[in-house]
Amino acid sequence: MNIELIKQKSGIIGESDEINHVLDMVSQVADVDISVLINGESGTGKELISKAIHLGSKRASKELVIVNCGAIPEGIIESELFGHKKGAYTDASETRKGYFETADKGTIFLDEIGDMPLETQVKVLRVLEAGEYMRVGDSSAKRTDTRVIAATNKDLARLVKEGKFRQDLYYRLKTVTINLPPLRQRKSDIRLLVDRFALQFSRTNNIKYKGFTPEAIKVMQKCEWPGNVRELRNFVESVLILQKGERITGEIIERQLENENIVDFSDNPALPVLVNRDPDQAERELILRQLLFLRQDIEDMKLLIKQSGFSNLDSSRNINADFENRIQDNEINSPDNDNLIKGEAIGAFNTRDLEKEMIIRTLEHYNNNRRAAAKSLDMSERTLYRKINDYGIEKKINKDN
Repeated sequence: MNIELIKQKSGIIGESDEINHVLDMVSQVADVDISVLINGESGTGKELISKAIHLGSKRASKELVIVNCGAIPEGIIESELFGHKKGAYTDASETRKGYFETADKGTIFLDEIGDMPLETQVKVLRVLEAGEYMRVGDSSAKRTDTRVIAATNKDLARLVKEGKFRQDLYYRLKTVTINLPPLRQRKSDIRLLVDRFALQFSRTNNIKYKGFTPEAIKVMQKCEWPGNVRELRNFVESVLILQKGERITGEIIERQLENENIVDFSDNPALPVLVNRDPDQAERELILRQLLFLRQDIEDMKLLIKQSGFSNLDSSRNINADFENRIQDNEINSPDNDNLIKGEAIGAFNTRDLEKEMIIRTLEHYNNNRRAAAKSLDMSERTLYRKINDYGIEKKINKDN
């Protein structure tokens, strides 16, 4: 099967050398009955690659069973994969087929296989090597003729060294490995992806679509898109919803990117993150946030003292009072800059004022999306709702709107 036919059948979009190299590998391995491991970050389209391999194989007329190993609780994953016999456990009221049995003569796609428990890995290895498995609660083995395609966004070699993934299964899976590039390495495909996503979404939702300007595409091509193709698709759809019937310009894209505050969730929290705010504003927000965290720490300390059985909470009250006095006496200093919050300004607030101000600013930043605001403030939605009522913030938000 040639590359263009693979794109047509699977819905894969792109003309970059990177994606064409991947599809060239797909065309070579699709018709060979061998296991394949797909490596790629979350959101790069690993499931689409598995579909392309299946559709190009001799098993295309049979079923492709997709299993997200990370979404199945450890206690039931073997029952899901291999099935169970009636009475195998309390809720097993009838015998049930598993995914491997359903995928017989077809293909099974084990997504996020790095999350699979070690005990289950042993049984998957047996299927790969002997084509045999055993239902939970059964004493006789069953056979299946299933092609296995696995995918992961984790470093399986590192997991093997850490004892979190079986070495024998790793080598059995990586007979053929396809490395799927992140979107930041194939930015020339963004134009095609945006056009496809926009057309699909506008047709499905009956939204008038006037297209994206070249400047809008260039702005999007400058972004890193840590969530890859999935994040780009969600972004395009949100822009179309908010800008119904308008031609999407570079300014619109820049404004939306700033509102969504797209960041890279790196494994190293110490790495710098590009944010769409000027340094002075970011500094002010950091000061307010740290003061809020200090207040939350005090509340936690008071709760711990209370839970420890002390009936006299004078010590915790003194801690809180001392903290507020230190703020008012300017003992907690801020950087000496006219554009930042000065010690005198902080002294005019107590901790309730600071917390209220932080909540208001966070709600404004997230367009009154309380779930997003609560997550940003590191508190539960219920706590945020209570504080909004306590501080009378609801009235202020409604008035401003």
